[in-house]
Amino acid sequence: MAMENYRHFLFFLITSILIGFLSILFVLIWVFQWREGLAWDGGLAEFNWHPVLTVTGFIFIQGIAIVVYRLPWTWKCSKLMMKFIHAGLHTVAFVLAVISLVAVFDFHNYKSIPNMYSLHSWIGLMGVVFYTLQLVLGLCIFLFPMTPAFIRAAFMPIHVYSGLLIFGTVIATALMGITEKLFFALKNPAYKDSPPEAVFINTLGLLIVVFGGTVLWMVTRPSWKRPGEEASTFKQDGKVSSVTENELNLNSFDKATMESSSEAWKRNLKLEETGLRSTM
Repeated sequence: MAMENYRHFLFFLITSILIGFLSILFVLIWVFQWREGLAWDGGLAEFNWHPVLTVTGFIFIQGIAIVVYRLPWTWKCSKLMMKFIHAGLHTVAFVLAVISLVAVFDFHNYKSIPNMYSLHSWIGLMGVVFYTLQLVLGLCIFLFPMTPAFIRAAFMPIHVYSGLLIFGTVIATALMGITEKLFFALKNPAYKDSPPEAVFINTLGLLIVVFGGTVLWMVTRPSWKRPGEEASTFKQDGKVSSVTENELNLNSFDKATMESSSEAWKRNLKLEETGLRSTM
């Protein structure tokens, strides 16, 4: 990465992290100053875990997991190690999202409030379901050594697109959720009268949007991709040839199909160490 590109990337990275932490701080201030704090007792304080864990895990940690491949100081690390870090962060985000859902359903059941009646709840649950599917397929396809290289190559564009779509959907769902909460909670003065709580939470919404925007910008810049082995040279019948990564992967797969399972396992692990080019 050129020095100028590196400075630009660093600016967006630091900005996104600061805004992410500020968003978490805002949601904590909100629940402790205006919404009775945090507890696990079936009351409003239990419901408050929902926005806190959603912003912390499903938005901030998921955003960091998406950009982790782009960090230049990790490019010397093996691709396999980075995959474990990427998957680990997504797993933490998933666990926090599930706990936040449990808090909502427990609160609704305790207060005899109907579940799953709003658009926010529909899209939110859909996001969690698809996030689960994304995580499971990602683990099976990209971390299971026996998965053929051509399947990984075919699934990668889908994995990237669906990951960004889910991330954007989660942000949109969070914005719907905090707006819905303010409509229900603010009576006198009402939300339309712009009391301090409403202004504060509207600011939180803006912070979440800016965080999402910086993450999406970083992962869609081609010049900020993790560098891969654009071409490799090898000897075949005494001649030196040059091949692209995709050709190397497909050739390796064709050979692996004729080898034993243990040899194919080792070969796929070796491919991970050489660093398959990633779009994330």
